[in-house]
Amino acid sequence: MAATQVNPTRMELTRLKRKLATAVKGHRLLKDKRDELMREFLDLVRINMELRQKVEKGIRDSNRNFVLARAGMSEEMLKTALMAPKQKVFLDAGSRNVMSVDIPTFDYQTRTPDANDIYPYGFAFTSGDLDGAVTSLSEVFPDMLKLAEVEKSCQLMAAEIEKTRRRVNALEHVIIPETQEGIRYITMKLDENERSTQVRLMKVKDMMLKEAHGYE
Repeated sequence: MAATQVNPTRMELTRLKRKLATAVKGHRLLKDKRDELMREFLDLVRINMELRQKVEKGIRDSNRNFVLARAGMSEEMLKTALMAPKQKVFLDAGSRNVMSVDIPTFDYQTRTPDANDIYPYGFAFTSGDLDGAVTSLSEVFPDMLKLAEVEKSCQLMAAEIEKTRRRVNALEHVIIPETQEGIRYITMKLDENERSTQVRLMKVKDMMLKEAHGYE
């Protein structure tokens, strides 16, 4: 705020003091919000790393079992076995608010609770490696869903942290200093005007005394 753009009046001084008080309070609240977001973000990053390692291990195990099943079965038999899934999964997507950030929540349920419904084929003409591959994918699925939830949450929180950081910097380095400068400028101008008024009053008083007593 350039000093030349400030109207040096007491009303403007009062307005700027209120603005400064609000900016200082907002700066403190935004810093607290940024710090809490960082704490939540770092917790999510740690969870994300653990889930990713677990999911990658589960997918590697499943791929290895699929390779072994492919080696022991013909391609036609493998395609036929997996052609008609027996189980269905229903996904429920919601959200929860963390420090004004709406992060996603994923939940799911299967059509039936029977664990054997993950196998869409009979066991007579398929290999045990295919059973292991399907089981591995079924076991890793909840972690994959949680990983997707956590990774999206990390992205949203990172964006909110950056936005909050910019606001904190704007208040700290632009708005608060400019408002303080405006207050100093108005205070200086008002003091200067008050001193000028005092000098004028003293001169008027001297003139009135001289006129009343008739001396030079």
